[in-house]
Amino acid sequence: MEYRIEHDSMGEVSVPADRYWGAQTERSRNNFRIGVGLETMPEEIIRAFGILKGAAAIANSRLRPEKMTEEKLGVIRQAAAEVASGDLMEHFPLVVWQTGSGTQSNMNANEVIANRGNELAGRKLLHPNDDVNMSQSSNDTYPTAMHIAAVTILEDRVKPAVRQLIATFKHLEKENRGIVKSGRTHLQDATPIRFSQEISGWRASLERDIQLIDASLPALRKLALGGTAVGTGLNAPKGFDREVAAAVSELTGKAFGTAENKFHALTSKDELVFAHGALKALAADMMKIANDVRWLASGPRDGLGEIRIPENEPGSSIMPGKVNPTQCEQVTMVAVQVMGNDTAVGIAASQGNFELNVFMPVLAYNFIQSARLLADSIISFDLHCASGITADREKMRHNLHNSLMLVTALNPYIGYENAAKTAKLAYAEGISLREACLKLGFLSAEKFDEVFKPERMA
Repeated sequence: MEYRIEHDSMGEVSVPADRYWGAQTERSRNNFRIGVGLETMPEEIIRAFGILKGAAAIANSRLRPEKMTEEKLGVIRQAAAEVASGDLMEHFPLVVWQTGSGTQSNMNANEVIANRGNELAGRKLLHPNDDVNMSQSSNDTYPTAMHIAAVTILEDRVKPAVRQLIATFKHLEKENRGIVKSGRTHLQDATPIRFSQEISGWRASLERDIQLIDASLPALRKLALGGTAVGTGLNAPKGFDREVAAAVSELTGKAFGTAENKFHALTSKDELVFAHGALKALAADMMKIANDVRWLASGPRDGLGEIRIPENEPGSSIMPGKVNPTQCEQVTMVAVQVMGNDTAVGIAASQGNFELNVFMPVLAYNFIQSARLLADSIISFDLHCASGITADREKMRHNLHNSLMLVTALNPYIGYENAAKTAKLAYAEGISLREACLKLGFLSAEKFDEVFKPERMA
């Protein structure tokens, strides 16, 4: 491999000649060989750095035109746009396990944009610190990248995935509106419910999850950029925070503003904790839905067997013909991961000492992973499972009419205690509720048939 010599304030460093990063990135790459190839800085964070670096150049050109010339602005914007698009991802090698402020990743972005910009200019025009990092600090850029990435992934990936599954459930509600089945509480038989009502509970849970995500977005739209090192805005021109937030909005097409209190913005990560709480709520609901589906599909002969789900792949290496609810299983495993991530996010956010939180990369890593996993998991579940759910009407009818909890319909006519005696006799002797009620003399056959209408109980 060929190398070139780069330098920083600590001296010279050999850097791979075919990479745009510089001395500080190379030092970090060598000093933090932890999880290499597995836990690199999330792509969403890197793209967000491209956005904010382009926005910072725009703001500086408006406020410091003597320093951010039109020539510098042009090449920074082009190089930053390439970062934001993901075209230069191979030039961002750093792992999550680095400095807790994300300083090396900020410098990685500065160096890549400077070297790519110089290549575009055909000469050494840009300095990574003086030009690309102008009016900024790692301490306000990394939290800004986190917020940009969080808003983007929630709006562009998570919410569309949830809406897709909601649409599927709405279709299933209409398709199964006339079917009455046995309800269940505590995994025990309960009073009847329409299958469409059961599905509506799944759908409404997801609709509420979107509302919870939406509730988290306004705070995430507030950016720390302009606070620089400790929140005072040292070395940033007056009005930079507002200008850069406006430029981020222009570049993303999403509404962002400046954080009112930069001291809070640098040290507190409560907005991300709140937003991840919404993701955990979504994970909890998806766990419940997936469990319902696999319970209802259990069997095919020795379980509930009230619904059929798509048969996607063989389920056993030893049992021929076995098919498992694998999409439900991936959903539940993803839910467990998100719930674990929520603990990491909460603990990381609690570590804001004095003027800076220094657990930001691990917080960002877990937040982005949760959002990615949920979006991908929900789309997969919808495509390979939910959209293919069909009701076994005969099995539902059999289970409904075999349920002892239909005795609840008799409460107004024979009272709770007599209804309980009826159910217990039917269970003990393996007879129907009708036979038990008549045997105990609580109702005549004509009266029982008049009031005992399971389909009306839903």
